[in-house]
Amino acid sequence: MNTTPTLKAPEQLVSEAKGDVLTCTPREAVARIRQDDPIAIVDVRGSAEYAEAHLDTALNIPRGLLEWKIIGALPEATAPILIHCGTGGRAVLSARSLMAMGYTNVAAIDGSFSEITECMAENQALTRTEFTE
Repeated sequence: MNTTPTLKAPEQLVSEAKGDVLTCTPREAVARIRQDDPIAIVDVRGSAEYAEAHLDTALNIPRGLLEWKIIGALPEATAPILIHCGTGGRAVLSARSLMAMGYTNVAAIDGSFSEITECMAENQALTRTEFTE
């Protein structure tokens, strides 16, 4: 009998995590940003991606360092947190990790970085001067 373990693809992990966490579209995220004051926006993209273009209001904690750095940056378990990345996958996995750590008000933005910035510009949630490129 062969008992070779079955490996899961990253896409499968993301799909499973979406069932465990709260997600929102970029448009829903903009509405939440407008309602919640304050709200932490955590960018889990890598440092190079963040340096290329980012939201001024976002805190950059790369996915690989999230569990080690988040408590120092956001020590309140009930703090409202929106997480984003380049395409949505890392954000969902990050939200799952934060929930496992005890954070209770976390949502992953299920959309690309360009969709988020376009939606924010369209809805005037942030002025164009608040984007850094």
